[in-house]
Amino acid sequence: MSRKIPEKWQSSVKAVKAVQVAFDMDEKIQLAIRKQALEAGISPSEQIRDILGLPINKRPKRPRLTVSLSLSDYDLLADKYELSSEQQLEIKKKLMDDLINYVDDAQVD
Repeated sequence: MSRKIPEKWQSSVKAVKAVQVAFDMDEKIQLAIRKQALEAGISPSEQIRDILGLPINKRPKRPRLTVSLSLSDYDLLADKYELSSEQQLEIKKKLMDDLINYVDDAQVD
């Protein structure tokens, strides 16, 4: 019995069929590739695709920074910001403010 893939998932079919390849290489090489990617405004994986002569997306699909936070991280941050750990949206807003202030302060120095 063949199952039909829902319409809204059709665009994900190619991504599901892709295989991720990891490279263990010298730290200097990794740093150089990451630096080139940053300067080009693309992800390191897109930089590797470019080096290998494969097609790339010039603009990142989601140009954003991410961090993984555990429940204990939320507890620590809630204490820092004098919030409850359940106020995750408020904590995220405070984190964004801290990051913006960090960059602003770094540019002044």
